[in-house]
Amino acid sequence: MRSIRPLLAATGLAAALALTATACGPTEDKGADKPSAPAPATPKPAGDQGKGDLALPKDIADKLKEKGFDPEKWKNGEWQNWDKDKWLREAKDFVNPVIAGLWNPERMRTASEPAKTMTASDLSSGQGVSDPAPPPVRAVPEKTPYTKHGAPVGKLFFDSPKGHMVCSGTVVKDVNNPGRSNLVWTAGHCVHAGAQGGWYRNLTFVPAYNNKGKSPAALQKAPFPEHAPYGSYWADWAATSGEWIRDGGPTGGTGAAYDYAVLHVKPENGSGKSLEETVGTAIDVDFQAPDTRRISAMGAWGYPQGPPYNGALMYKCVDRPNRLSVGPNTPAMHRIGCSMTGGSSGGGWFMSKSNGRLALVSNTSIGPLDHTWLAGPRLGRGAQQIYTMMSKKYGSR
Repeated sequence: MRSIRPLLAATGLAAALALTATACGPTEDKGADKPSAPAPATPKPAGDQGKGDLALPKDIADKLKEKGFDPEKWKNGEWQNWDKDKWLREAKDFVNPVIAGLWNPERMRTASEPAKTMTASDLSSGQGVSDPAPPPVRAVPEKTPYTKHGAPVGKLFFDSPKGHMVCSGTVVKDVNNPGRSNLVWTAGHCVHAGAQGGWYRNLTFVPAYNNKGKSPAALQKAPFPEHAPYGSYWADWAATSGEWIRDGGPTGGTGAAYDYAVLHVKPENGSGKSLEETVGTAIDVDFQAPDTRRISAMGAWGYPQGPPYNGALMYKCVDRPNRLSVGPNTPAMHRIGCSMTGGSSGGGWFMSKSNGRLALVSNTSIGPLDHTWLAGPRLGRGAQQIYTMMSKKYGSR
């Protein structure tokens, strides 16, 4: 039987996210639930051809030409060419030009989850250092409005050869640009296909998606600012681990232990404010969290899309973590009981530090076919190197 300590810690962890989201956050109009940030303009409708009306910046156009793409054709639909020879794969090859209006409300609502599950046979090689599977924990919906209770959490939209997809992500602090972060933490498999593929396309982050927590039917009739209360943010650079690019697979593989990514984003509407200033907060990242067995509670937030969920609502699970190994030569992952499904991938995992502040220590990566638990990578030196590079090289842009 579990002690009461994790339950008490869980209550504090859930409260901490709400406090973090409002301590520096935007003020709310009484009775309106609207963030103080300027409402983004409603994007012009765009079909899956990806047509936009903005010229691509010269550096992006030049990079596309270097990789054999015609910039104008790319903007008008060439990005849908997923031929093996055209799928950019290497870390240095990421390119993600803004296509204005592509991610309209309908396209956001109909995005699918990238299923990331593992069967018992997938885990057989790593059982030596794995703890018993945790008891199931049912995810609970976050309170609304999300701009008040979960502002740093959002949905990440992207295109893959299977169509338009969705993951989750978190606004994180930028140590070299305090108060002005444009960094988003997510999973590697939400930005790159791993060993058998390359970079996904049209990566866009929407913090506090569906702010009022409306049902899919009600959201269908809602104006764009209710889908994206802070607007849409396109990734102008992304970085994931070399291990994920080399070893990641459809069910995670041994690359799951390194399944993390950092995005640098910019607003589609051209606002001069940073993501952190617009949202009002960002979460610290802790690369030196204690051993999993010494952590009393860890919480995962995200937007589960697979049944019985529908992707419209933000959910959370809080539990005492244990260890999961996916291979004999890989670091053990964090694991908690949680019923969230695909779509929650990439969502941040948080723990309360000794100073009472919240820190991101992992992200949702894999889970079993019966959706009773989730596992996320332990963030160590490799993750810190990626984060530091993104902060130093792109943070001030």
